[in-house]
Amino acid sequence: MDDLKHQMKDHFLQYASYVILDRAIPHAIDGLKPVQRRILEILWRQHDDKLHKVANIVGQTMQLHPHGDAPIYEALITLANKGYVLDKQGNFGNIYTGDPAAAARYIETRLSPLARETLFNPDITEKIPSYDGRNAEPVVLPAKIPLLLMQGADGIAVGMATHILPHNFSELIEAEIAYLEGKNFKIFPDFPTGGIMDKSLYDKGKGKVKLRVKIEIKDPKTLVIREICYGTTTESLIRSIDEAAKRGKIKIEAINDYTSRDVEIEIKLPRGQYAEEMLDALYGFTECEVTLSSQVILIKDGMPWETDVNEILAYNATKLMEFLKMELTIERDRLLEKIFYKTLERIFIEKRIYKKIETLKTLEGIHKTLEESFKPYRKKLLREPTLEDREKLLQIPIRRISQFDIDKNKEEITLFEETLAQVEKSLKNVKKYAIDYLKKLLAKFGADYPRKTRIKAIEEIDRRAIETKDIKVGFDPETGFIGTKISGPIQLSCTNFDKILVFYKDGTYKATNIPEKQYFEGVALLEIADKKTIINIAYKNKATKQVFAKRFIVDKFILDKTYRYFEENSELEYISTSPQPTIELLFAKNAKGKQEKMLFALKDIPQKAVHTKGLRLSPQKVKKVTPIEGKRTK
Repeated sequence: MDDLKHQMKDHFLQYASYVILDRAIPHAIDGLKPVQRRILEILWRQHDDKLHKVANIVGQTMQLHPHGDAPIYEALITLANKGYVLDKQGNFGNIYTGDPAAAARYIETRLSPLARETLFNPDITEKIPSYDGRNAEPVVLPAKIPLLLMQGADGIAVGMATHILPHNFSELIEAEIAYLEGKNFKIFPDFPTGGIMDKSLYDKGKGKVKLRVKIEIKDPKTLVIREICYGTTTESLIRSIDEAAKRGKIKIEAINDYTSRDVEIEIKLPRGQYAEEMLDALYGFTECEVTLSSQVILIKDGMPWETDVNEILAYNATKLMEFLKMELTIERDRLLEKIFYKTLERIFIEKRIYKKIETLKTLEGIHKTLEESFKPYRKKLLREPTLEDREKLLQIPIRRISQFDIDKNKEEITLFEETLAQVEKSLKNVKKYAIDYLKKLLAKFGADYPRKTRIKAIEEIDRRAIETKDIKVGFDPETGFIGTKISGPIQLSCTNFDKILVFYKDGTYKATNIPEKQYFEGVALLEIADKKTIINIAYKNKATKQVFAKRFIVDKFILDKTYRYFEENSELEYISTSPQPTIELLFAKNAKGKQEKMLFALKDIPQKAVHTKGLRLSPQKVKKVTPIEGKRTK
């Protein structure tokens, strides 16, 4: 059993780690989950400026992703609809209506220009073997843009989840520039569906934002929704409006959906309803207003990292400088090699060194002669020629040697040296180079990604205040009906949020919702459950004929649960909410045949809990109880 426990524990931890690191949570550097990274890697390998069938890309990705074609297809569709890294052709679904994408064989995609320019560089990409060892896949892509914040991310792993809201490309790039320049910056979400956002509680991604649809008042009786909230669809929005109308929260005459490329939902209002007055109710009771919470968890250095969006942006800016420095270093080395070989080639031809090896018979002798021949010119070379360098010289065709242009060679070397000087200058100040790089990106792509969500302070909607209505509850003692549609002699004023207390003649009572019309048998008193009204009662014990009285407030109850307010084997003689409750007791005849009367002011009786026993008013038997002064008495 202990072995089984340890085995289960180990297997669970392995599974949890796998789900967190390799499936559900995106990486801090490129903002991608493994399946997304593998899709982009395949598209990079296949890229030829032409569109590729999604079915083909899905099939190719299965070389790297061991979980079947369905999750690959779904991840590709989601990635394409983010709008940054993939160009698409065909029906990729509709983010507004929620309509699904067409089958993979009918739609096509390729890498976007932004993705090609900022996400790939094989020279600085670390790769590991794929799941079957037949291929190599990148650990992360060397992303030079904060892709995670641009696209947002959702993921549920074992014991943790991430929900990162999307942000605006241009604002993120400007924020990175500000960070590199040592300035303060603020970034806020921007949603592809548009809408209006209150960012006051965003708290760098650790809080939440409030979103509203964009509503246009077409005329006093017509509203048109032009933009919806992120995470909703036109179908779910219309459903929420219909449900609110059925519950009586709002009143509409008709709702029509004309959405195609852009959102257009038309709401027609009935008589007595006007567009301006309807807005708060739509925000309060439908998906016209939603709240989105943000929880920022991602993978960094092989571990989950709970952070905020500002730290992510700062981390991305730091990684950008690292990647640019690596690229500059590689470019510098390439330029040095080009200058070296051009110089070596010129010396080889200009000094006619090739003539010295024309009569030599052995390869060993040729290399030895070349090695000795270059020694006088060592100072002109950046390094010592290697065997590979000499082999490369031996492969130069005779025709090229005879047509060699020394001046052109010098010009090429000069150009390489000028470029090298620029690269070395950039290496000395990588931060400035990174800022210039970001500014060029902003100039090139910024106009393609304008902000879609407008930022505006949104006042809190008091839903209770919107739907609170003054109503009348009627009670007809003759028929026993109670409700808002009863025009009986007893009428109580209240709101639709109130509950009513129904006191029965048998000593029970209950609190219930206000009905439209409902029959109640044996009602002694009807009151609003306001938890402050004092109830005065007098009841008689059936066996002893003695009368008891008490005063109480019903301040606690469970809806529709039956309680008692006086003991069993008793009968109600008086019940009232009068502020001056007074009753007259008519006692039974005494031994001399006389009857006595006595007045009792119940307000002098101490107030007790509803379930306590009443105070005995007299040890004598009571024949009759008469109310002297009261309000709605039995």
